[in-house]
Amino acid sequence: MTSGFAAVAALAGPAQAQQGATAPGAPNATVTLDGKQLPPPVPEFGGVIENDALQSTPWWPPRVVPPEGAPNVLLIITDDAGFAVPSTFGGVIPTPAMDKLAGEGLRYTRMFSTALCSPTRAALITGRNHHSAGFGVISEQATGFPGYDSIIEPDKATIGRILLDNGYNTSWFGKDHNTPAFEASQSGPFDQWPTGLGFEYFYGFVGGDANQWQPNLFRNTTQIYPFDGAEPGTWNLVTAMADDAIDWMTRMHQTNPGKPFFIKYAPGATHAPHHPTKEWVEKISSMKLFDEGWNKLRETIFANQKKLGVIPQDAVLSPWPKDVLKEWDDLTDEEKKLFIRQVEVFAAYAAYSDHEIGRVIQAVEDIGEKDNTLIIYINGDNGTSAEGGPLGTPNEVAFFNGINMMPVETQMKWYDVWGTEATYNHMSAGWSWAFDTPFSWFKQNASKLGGINQNMVVSWPKGIKDKGGIRDQFVHVIDVLPTVLEVSGIAAPQIVDGIPQAPIEGTSFAYTFDAANADVPSRHKTQYFEMMGQWALYHEGWFLSTKVNRAPWEAFGAANPDPLNNQVLELYDLNSDFSQTANLADKHPDKVQQLRDLFIREAAKYQVFPMDASVAARVIAPRPNITAGRSEFVYTRPMVGLPQGDSPLLLNTSYTITAEIEVPEGGAEGMILTSGGRFAGYGFYLLEGKPTFLWNLVDLERIKWQSPEALGPGKHVVEFDFAYDGLGVGTLRYNSMSGLGRSGTGTLKVDGKAVDTKKMEHTLPVILQWDESFDVGSDTLTGVNDADYLPPFALTAKLGKLTVRVDRPQLSEADIKKLEAEMNKAAAARQ
Repeated sequence: MTSGFAAVAALAGPAQAQQGATAPGAPNATVTLDGKQLPPPVPEFGGVIENDALQSTPWWPPRVVPPEGAPNVLLIITDDAGFAVPSTFGGVIPTPAMDKLAGEGLRYTRMFSTALCSPTRAALITGRNHHSAGFGVISEQATGFPGYDSIIEPDKATIGRILLDNGYNTSWFGKDHNTPAFEASQSGPFDQWPTGLGFEYFYGFVGGDANQWQPNLFRNTTQIYPFDGAEPGTWNLVTAMADDAIDWMTRMHQTNPGKPFFIKYAPGATHAPHHPTKEWVEKISSMKLFDEGWNKLRETIFANQKKLGVIPQDAVLSPWPKDVLKEWDDLTDEEKKLFIRQVEVFAAYAAYSDHEIGRVIQAVEDIGEKDNTLIIYINGDNGTSAEGGPLGTPNEVAFFNGINMMPVETQMKWYDVWGTEATYNHMSAGWSWAFDTPFSWFKQNASKLGGINQNMVVSWPKGIKDKGGIRDQFVHVIDVLPTVLEVSGIAAPQIVDGIPQAPIEGTSFAYTFDAANADVPSRHKTQYFEMMGQWALYHEGWFLSTKVNRAPWEAFGAANPDPLNNQVLELYDLNSDFSQTANLADKHPDKVQQLRDLFIREAAKYQVFPMDASVAARVIAPRPNITAGRSEFVYTRPMVGLPQGDSPLLLNTSYTITAEIEVPEGGAEGMILTSGGRFAGYGFYLLEGKPTFLWNLVDLERIKWQSPEALGPGKHVVEFDFAYDGLGVGTLRYNSMSGLGRSGTGTLKVDGKAVDTKKMEHTLPVILQWDESFDVGSDTLTGVNDADYLPPFALTAKLGKLTVRVDRPQLSEADIKKLEAEMNKAAAARQ
């Protein structure tokens, strides 16, 4: 029979073999892999098999373990936070956890993102560029091209999968923005969920953001509601996910102390909605950090940054964009009052999140693993968000539906509850510009450092001795995966599940851990950037970029039809111009052309084409979800939790909702059907027995249809019919949003008789509240009208059948000709 040692050797690489002195085939035998193939081939049985067990020799396959000394990894990435947010890099918001980590390790001043959430996160976990990984934009904007379909293909195994198969415990906490929006329901498939991407345990939310008081929360692939029954303002996901991470880490360590762990820790902070606890708001408010306004704030931060040495002493502060944002002294007293409230809540959210991150780091120390844990703390997956617009908003869903300048006097109605469960809040873009100091612009702007130049702290006491050091080498999020593999001694696999792997596109920055390499040139020489038609190229210090032609809150209207060529190009030397303020394009036209040509080659190589400058239009564009091609949906029993991306879409279309119900003696009430929640959505329900249909238009207006009479006992058919007046999403094909958000007439019927008819002059054009679900028979999370009911508001009538029929508009030949003419005219005007 075959010897056990031969089978073990077949699994192990040339420099890696059986660990320890355990006999091959013993129950505690282990092996490290050469990494060529995951999972490893099944070893040949190495024992002896005779006719009876007493004469046979048992043999156990060796357990796969990482190379000896491989560190634990805690990978932290916060959300929508620019260079100047943390105190660690000169900001005024206290981030003591990051500060302490920086004192124990290294600060990186040139860590780069992709300018947007999902793309940065896909690049982070795959080590490939965001278009290579299918995430040219966020998952909610996916389109039918390889670089934009929001699918991480199996030839790009994630860091979770690689470490898992090499003997790590792997987990993911917080934001999951890499599951396609059309694969987020309980019908699956689940291969694009964290648990399908190599992360054994997931606790968090799926999508771009979540209400931190009542999130769409999952444990693995099961939705959970741990906040049910809690008093408002007492349960918050920021703390809950820290608790869960500490619990998971401790259980894994107690169960198997020798097995290293990998944790991806991705809090929702500081993405909108900004939802800190009351105590943190009071703590930050008492510090009076922002009373002098955003212009003074920039100056303070800029001075702090030079004092800390995280920017050069000769760095120049980018100018204030007077043509885009007002200066502080030009604001009214009421504007100043509101904006200070907005930013104090944002700052409280950032400080609160860092505090909870500190608890997780302390737990690493408490289990005795701090010395051999590589902690990577990345501040922001892009620059600070300006999606609240110049005035901010109490409801971010309003921005995504085109309301980006809500009057201050309107917003003041929410002043006292800003940041509570009553708001889905975002701050003024004036603060966002300040929190990207010393750079200009914001999240979404891939051609400006304010959108892509993050910062990062790395600590690994066992491997980094230059405590408190600063590193200025160019580093990109795609470099994290190869860095982790290098320090753990694990090779990137050649084959996973029988599929040859695409090359890792990042470059390890582990060389920077050595103090002797503190000032050596970056090994990452070239990097492209592209986001929604704005693009740039970094090459050995030079930076070619497109001039910003769209503020992030300008998401509607016709898009640039030729974003590759229809641009003003700028050129910067980042070696001497840290903050991207001196445009050298006129002085070096040859360099501009050289870098433009290089960008085109990189774009072709990494699936950037076809470039698309549209923003909101891509949110509403059709995708291959489980409703695609269907016009009728039937439900015969209550169910909740169907996400927006996999439910019937009633925007920009005519539709009919018919419910067959049986009312018991004594009457009935409750929810028949709802989608969305407090900040945008609709509900069809019985209110004191009266059939009622309500549209919540981003918490600014509610339009209600209601029967004058309550339903008596017995069977009834209640129906809501809506006739839409617009052309629908078909106009998007012609670079026009003219078919969206138009008027329509709704009619409520009871037993075939019309009981209420109203015309809606405007409808929601793009999206409902995305962190809420499509629910039948009750309402989860928040309700569409608190004045009428509070969830769960279960239906007490018996539901026989609920039918939703959708009648989508079709473009006529005349419509198409008109749209084509308008598109061509607009394109010619931009030439």
